[in-house]
Amino acid sequence: MVETPFPLQIMAAAELAGRLHSGSAALFPTDTVPALAARPEAAAQLWQLKRRPARKPMILMGADAEALFAALDLPIEPQWRAMAERCWPGAVTLVLPARGALAQALHGEGSSLGLRIPACPVALELLRRSGPLATTSANRSSEPPCRTAAGAAALFPALPLLAPVPWPQGSGQPSTVLAWTAPAEDRPGAVAGPGAVGGWQILRAGALMPLDLLPGA
Repeated sequence: MVETPFPLQIMAAAELAGRLHSGSAALFPTDTVPALAARPEAAAQLWQLKRRPARKPMILMGADAEALFAALDLPIEPQWRAMAERCWPGAVTLVLPARGALAQALHGEGSSLGLRIPACPVALELLRRSGPLATTSANRSSEPPCRTAAGAAALFPALPLLAPVPWPQGSGQPSTVLAWTAPAEDRPGAVAGPGAVGGWQILRAGALMPLDLLPGA
């Protein structure tokens, strides 16, 4: 039997999904670093738990691309679907334009939302049961992320963890972040010529080298 600091807090996916639906935050592994998560409507607690500045957004993690795209509350561009098909499941977060209450809950400005499907089977099992979750790395703001279930439990002792433990080992690096840049004609005060198109911008090079993900690279 594996020794853990808080054995009563370790739950199978179905039970943990139930706790999340009741409003609890939770901890689970991913293919990068462990995640601190909550249902989007209960996401406000994540900033407090993490001691994270309010201006820094959470990302929405899920097991189904269509459910993630639906959260944007906008028509979906073909380029967004194409990049998602190339990157997901995987260690790439796509930051896309968004509007509505969910975008406001996870990103105070409400103008964009980071989306990701992790390449971690146990995380995907949970996400299929829970639905998309607001997530961030399991650490205090500005501190290194936890690498193990024991480390996450020690930092957040009141929160339940996904079973089984020990967790599968992630890369230990954050996800790569690609942001969609709107066509110049869609940006306030900008002027664009005929045929102007949007494109991808690398905001963070993380667990995957993003250059080969970009069209034309």
